[in-house]
Amino acid sequence: MRPNTPLHHVVIIGGGFGGLYAAKALRGAPVRVTLVDRRNFHLFQPLLYQVATGGLSAGDISYPLRSIFQHAPHFSVIMAEVTDIDVAQRTILLRDGRLRYDTLIVAPGSTHQYFGHDDWATYAPALKTLEDALEIRRRIFMAFEAAEREPDPEKRRALMTFVIIGGGPTGGELAGTLGELAHGTLKDNFRVIDPAQAQILLLEGAERILATFPPDLSTKAVEDLTRLGVTVRTRTLVTDVRDSAVTTRSGDATETIQTSTILWTAGVKSSPLGEALATSADVALDRSGRVKVAPDLTIPGHPEIFVIGDLAHVTQQDGTPLPGLASVAIQEGRYVGKAIRQRLQGKTPLAFHYRNKGNLAIIGRHAGLADLGRWHLHGFVAWLAWLFVHIYYLIGFDNKLLVLLQWGWNYVTRKRGAQLITGRELR
Repeated sequence: MRPNTPLHHVVIIGGGFGGLYAAKALRGAPVRVTLVDRRNFHLFQPLLYQVATGGLSAGDISYPLRSIFQHAPHFSVIMAEVTDIDVAQRTILLRDGRLRYDTLIVAPGSTHQYFGHDDWATYAPALKTLEDALEIRRRIFMAFEAAEREPDPEKRRALMTFVIIGGGPTGGELAGTLGELAHGTLKDNFRVIDPAQAQILLLEGAERILATFPPDLSTKAVEDLTRLGVTVRTRTLVTDVRDSAVTTRSGDATETIQTSTILWTAGVKSSPLGEALATSADVALDRSGRVKVAPDLTIPGHPEIFVIGDLAHVTQQDGTPLPGLASVAIQEGRYVGKAIRQRLQGKTPLAFHYRNKGNLAIIGRHAGLADLGRWHLHGFVAWLAWLFVHIYYLIGFDNKLLVLLQWGWNYVTRKRGAQLITGRELR
């Protein structure tokens, strides 16, 4: 490159898995990289439920973005919110400014989906951000504290009823950990109530929970959850959510469940930036609002714009779209970083190909599920696989060490060290 020639400017929207791994793949490349995110940290979302149930602290699963790139002189981080994308001018619009790009990587992630009932969010918080996790933790532990002081048996029963809506991996992991909390961690912590008497309900509208796993592993998950005191109800639709009640329909039967703690894990929706690209670049969106991308993860007619992660609709060989998993976003981020390098060298990148390395989940203490294609694992071995895979992908050596030590201690003592009630003023 000739002296004083400006470096090719790559702007990345989003510091999640896709954006972060794209940025890391560009280290050492002849480019200038600007990472834009509303937060100044990378969040390891798969472990949010551990924060929500007091197993880990917020700092254990997050890492400052600036620290990740502090030794990369051509990398910068901007804490800002992207409101629009001007494709014609190659500019992204921030809430308080503008930023030009030569190549743009759009990886904003996703947000909560209440399927037309956004008013339910007040009563049933979802689990997507650190604030969500801390609010859920506050509600869970406040319910036990309030039950300890409640003289009315019916009100106490409602306080100790926990309803989780959505039987995907997050719902299953959250329900299992709640079962552990009630039957083990909080044992002997109270004098009036017995936490083991808590009723934990996992509601799923489909025929089985963990639908992304094979049926045999879904069955094992139900067995594990039942062992932990969780009641699993499938083919159960939620028709209304209020401050202290959930109304459900199963077949022709309806039921109103009195509860003070309702948790939402039923769905996500795409970032509004998908609509922005549809307007600015005339790209097609799927029914979920995801951008239909080309085989090289660019949008048609604009090879300078890549869309990855939860916002990208990437079609597999069988015609189905890739799921919104961290492993998908990581592979897409790495691919895009390599593709940009190849372009700068005058090469044409090959199409993106996702390598399915399996699907993992845990349902309580030493009970894991592992779908490895031909091999389906359950129990302690699958739990170990889940543990080490998640620790491996944590950003920052200190985070990995802290989480490993914390989980090791929790496993031996059955204790959780982050049972703190914080947030809004206690009432």
